[in-house]
Amino acid sequence: MAEHTVKAFDEDITRLRGLVAEMGGLAELSITEAMDALVGGNEELATSVIARDKRIDQLEGEVDRLAIRVLALRAPMADDLREVIAALKIAGVIERIGDYAKNIAKRVGHIEGRKRFEPLTLLPIMNELASDMVHDVLTAYAARDAVAAAEIVRRDAKVDAIYDSVFRNFVSYMVENPATISSVAQLMFVARNIERIGDQATNIAEIVHYAATGTYLPEREDVIPPA
Repeated sequence: MAEHTVKAFDEDITRLRGLVAEMGGLAELSITEAMDALVGGNEELATSVIARDKRIDQLEGEVDRLAIRVLALRAPMADDLREVIAALKIAGVIERIGDYAKNIAKRVGHIEGRKRFEPLTLLPIMNELASDMVHDVLTAYAARDAVAAAEIVRRDAKVDAIYDSVFRNFVSYMVENPATISSVAQLMFVARNIERIGDQATNIAEIVHYAATGTYLPEREDVIPPA
């Protein structure tokens, strides 16, 4: 590529990465605030989380348009192609993470008797683990760190184990306290969304690993087609 073309391509890649980073920051904030709103019954904060999802969606659209333009005009190959496709795919995953945070926020007005409500106390730790996975995988993406990405994939098992434990506790609690069935059912929905956030962080980690190395992690081989 001519020098000006190379410079333009580098600028496009920098812009793509910036958009993905902005999406990720907003999604992280939404995960945290959705749980804060749920625990505190803060419907105003929940409304803010729900509204923020529109901005995340807008940013995904910007990533889509820029990535398609880069593919069409620059015809990148090998490492560069993986870079563009990674940004495109990661943006889609972050958009889903934002949706899960929004779904949690939507449950805020459906929980009764928050004081000393044992099932609600089981969720913040699980949420923190999933949120940390999202933060760390976005850091790995920014650093092109395949080793860190692989480590994040292994951490998903802990989130899954906590989810299984939480689910069993919820079922037992509903059996022993039938009057709470409606509220606990909402919290089961929340727990499932948190578990899915962990899964999506894993998906990003697999994309990061492939983009950085050109090789798939052994667990799955369906993340990005070969360049």
